[in-house]
Amino acid sequence: MRISRLKRLIFALLLTAVLITAGCSAQSPATEDGLAMAPVSALPKEVRESSETVVEAYRFALANADVLEEIPCYCGCGAAGHQSNYACYVKDDSNPDDITLDGHALGCSICVDITLDIMRMMRDGKSTAEIRAEVDQTYAKFGPSNIPTAAP
Repeated sequence: MRISRLKRLIFALLLTAVLITAGCSAQSPATEDGLAMAPVSALPKEVRESSETVVEAYRFALANADVLEEIPCYCGCGAAGHQSNYACYVKDDSNPDDITLDGHALGCSICVDITLDIMRMMRDGKSTAEIRAEVDQTYAKFGPSNIPTAAP
């Protein structure tokens, strides 16, 4: 009798562990090509109906705020209050359960190109500093950096 009770207890503990693990992994961003990506379902309709590259850029931005906040944009969006490439995609992330996206990148190829370049460089194993230097060098010709302390 003790053995069957012990087996049931072990089974219940294992089942609980599996359910907890499954629940936690559902909250984590998916990874594609080694990059964290938000699920397509996290995007509003107008973004989901955009080009594949725009959808990919928004998914990446939502899952990689820490990187994109360190990289400037050079499309002139600093005048709109943007202070990083991340701001081209996200207007307000103060409530993680209700992130407000910015539609700016829907119509700006420079924002999206910078993000796609960041993705490529991350796949190549470059550091954030190396990525920043390459973005500065490549895109400074298009306009001023939207990160106030950035030197082109």
